Formats: sequence, C-alpha cells, structure tokens
Amino acid sequence: MKTKAYIDTLKNKSVDELNKDLVSAKKELFNLRFQNATNQLDNTARINEVRKNIARIQTIITQKNNQ
Repeated sequence: MKTKAYIDTLKNKSVDELNKDLVSAKKELFNLRFQNATNQLDNTARINEVRKNIARIQTIITQKNNQ
C-alpha cells in the first residue's frame, strides 16, 4: 500500500482502532525480529517498514488526542 493511502486510512480510524493496529504492528515487529535472529527472514526491509508504520500510527494517535 502506498504511504499516502495508508496514512489516509489511519486518519479515518478511531483511537481504539489505531491502538489495536499498534498492538498488531508491534507483534509483527517482534516476530520479524525473531525470524531475523534465527535466519528465517527473507525480506529484511519489512522490519523498517513496520517500524515506520508504528511511528505513523503513534503520530496519528497523538494528533487525535491533542485535538
């Protein structure tokens, strides 16, 4: 998914939905790191994507809480 489209979908979600997405993204990051440590991960760039997505979700949560 393109970054702009992903951000737009995040902005349309409620804070509760964003928190659920944040938890699932953190679980995915943990699993990716575990796979990387055991040399089972093929696409190592996915780790950076997930980290950036976590930051995007946290940013939008902060923006919604400050409004």
